[in-house]
Amino acid sequence: MLEAGLKNRITLTVTEELTADKVGSGALKVYSTPMMIAAMENCCLSCVAPYLEEGSTTVGTLVNVTHDAASPLGAVIEVECTLTAVERRKLVFEVQAKCADQVIGKGAHERFIVNAEKFMSKLG
Repeated sequence: MLEAGLKNRITLTVTEELTADKVGSGALKVYSTPMMIAAMENCCLSCVAPYLEEGSTTVGTLVNVTHDAASPLGAVIEVECTLTAVERRKLVFEVQAKCADQVIGKGAHERFIVNAEKFMSKLG
């Protein structure tokens, strides 16, 4: 059952493919903000996936995060999320990314529960 308090954590290593210069969000070989946000979304998605009805998934609808510190190639990043509210189909999360126990990013993320087939059928 989906209830506030669910938590999840994922770990990744900063590779070339995750750097700002490779994804086009900057010119430096540091962990990029878009890839940090993608990891936060993935953490939230995988947090609630086991609790959804068959055929359902979640889609991201809001991201409000800061990226407070740079992380170099090879750094190990831990992304954590906590489900803080369940409002019918709307799910609200607190998210945080750390590198060597330093918080490098934090904020809020919202997702909505959708029926995957119905959602896709609405796309032209």
